[in-house]
Amino acid sequence: MNDLVTRETRDGVALLTFNRPERHNAWSVPLENRYYERLREAEVDPAVRVIVVTGAGRSFCPGMDTSALAEQAETGRSSNPHLRQSMTIPTTIAKPVLAAINGACAGIGLIAAVNCDLRFASATAKFTTAFANRGIMAEHGLAWSLPRLIGTSKALDLLLSGRVFLGEEAHTLGLVDRVFPPDRLMPETMAYATALAANSSPVAMGTIKRQVYQSWESSQEESRQLAIRFWMGHLRDHQDFKEGVTSFLEKRPPRFDPWDPNTPAEPAPMPTEPTP
Repeated sequence: MNDLVTRETRDGVALLTFNRPERHNAWSVPLENRYYERLREAEVDPAVRVIVVTGAGRSFCPGMDTSALAEQAETGRSSNPHLRQSMTIPTTIAKPVLAAINGACAGIGLIAAVNCDLRFASATAKFTTAFANRGIMAEHGLAWSLPRLIGTSKALDLLLSGRVFLGEEAHTLGLVDRVFPPDRLMPETMAYATALAANSSPVAMGTIKRQVYQSWESSQEESRQLAIRFWMGHLRDHQDFKEGVTSFLEKRPPRFDPWDPNTPAEPAPMPTEPTP
């Protein structure tokens, strides 16, 4: 049996590929589990600094496998999303996760893309939320995340109509960050990811990612205080800070150490003023 999600690693970048081309990479619970397993493998691998996710063949992921949907409609059985792992797992991975959307991206496939940190798309990629057209609500927190990405009315347009739109419009809406001709998508995405791996500190990228997602649910002042805690806690004295400054002064590319899986997941306590 083919591996449902393959992995290749080169130049600090792990390429994860949904690998059900005979089903256009339709989502299934086994694929979901393998995807999360691959993400966690890449997270703890010191050779990996950035993760790119794409689909084999002509599709990214067109949504839940139609055989599973047909069974649910006929029997009323659920795939028990409340018992499965969270679709937001990519946002918790302490490395950048980029989606390279090479084709159809719909339903739960769109949710998987939204939960990546950055999204690059082919100009010919087709997008749709699809849920309203299937008689179902916006799943897996999309009703929360999509408005934060593109705004409330634009999100409602896509969610209520289920209309199909292409890569260029996805870029205009703010759903994707870059759009390329189909033959340039993977070269451009991998070039961007490789540049991150070469030039950005792994510990700083992981910290910044945690800051951004924690700030979604905090005030500006809370975010400011959190930044101080990170800075005072473990970044100022980290080797990457010294290397970043030294390489800048010496006008050379930085040579950052591999990401350390023991990097604290939470900020260090705020320093306190000495008691008089």
